[in-house]
Amino acid sequence: MVADPFAGNGPGAPAVLDWDATLAHRVRLWDLGFGVAEAMDTAQRGMGLDWAAAAELVRRTAAVAGGRLAAGVGTDHGTDDPLTAYREQLEVVGEAGAQPILMCSRKLAARARGPEDYQRVYAALLEEVDRPVILHWLGPAFDPLLAGYWGSTDVPEATGHFLDLVKAYPDRVDGVKVSLLDAGHEVELRRALPEGVRCYTGDDFHYPELIAGDDVGHSDALLGIFDVIAPAAAEALGALDAGDLARYHEVLEPTVALSRHLFQQPTYHYKTGVVFLSWLAGFQDSFAMVGGLQSARDVVHLGEALRLADLAGLLPDPDLAAARWANLLGVLT
Repeated sequence: MVADPFAGNGPGAPAVLDWDATLAHRVRLWDLGFGVAEAMDTAQRGMGLDWAAAAELVRRTAAVAGGRLAAGVGTDHGTDDPLTAYREQLEVVGEAGAQPILMCSRKLAARARGPEDYQRVYAALLEEVDRPVILHWLGPAFDPLLAGYWGSTDVPEATGHFLDLVKAYPDRVDGVKVSLLDAGHEVELRRALPEGVRCYTGDDFHYPELIAGDDVGHSDALLGIFDVIAPAAAEALGALDAGDLARYHEVLEPTVALSRHLFQQPTYHYKTGVVFLSWLAGFQDSFAMVGGLQSARDVVHLGEALRLADLAGLLPDPDLAAARWANLLGVLT
């Protein structure tokens, strides 16, 4: 999303967006053949994007939708009870006509005393939904407040609890999005899913091999990095569809170094790099974020992001990118 640079989007302030530029991002992705996962982590959900702005984002995106649209459902608003909060956000997403993505809940993580508390809340929601949803497992690298989700800090044990839920409601779960940055774990999980339930990779380190898959299966993509590398990803996926695996890897491989750089620790600040590169590419007129989070990465990090994006061929107008980078350096040095 694109923050309005003149609207006081400082720390703790309500999010105010440049709606035209924000929606243009979505249209660009649809034009490339992608679906849009709206109001998720990449859009600073839980890091500056409050629920009022997120709900408006979902409604406005749905009004211009040019392809598949899913949207994040969480508990990040005033209601204290996690189940009630989920239901209220589900209603907004459902009314917009978007597919719900049940995001992890900080409120639930803080209150849960064991796996049964997660099972109770999620089972109630899955009993009530009118269309299959995507379940999202966001790891502590992306949000430290979600440590121990699904009832255990032991990942294999937590995975067992997670699978118990999915296997109890296979007809209500379109797929699961896994953002643990552990490719081996993801492969094991997707092989254990019930038939017909997809695995959506959220692994921004190992996405080429996870999407390409193996002789048993593959992961679909629901990735923050695809916002940055959308043209390359569209070309690579077209090659994969055509059976040209060599070309697929040739196009995607240069993007991995950039992704690993943007998602380096603290991983949850990867959004700063996403917005920085969007500004360099000319997709927005200012390098600004809600909550003032454009300052979350230092100038050395940003310079390396520029270098890697250039090597991956992701700057549509290199002269514009160079000029904007020079202007930024002139301010900072």
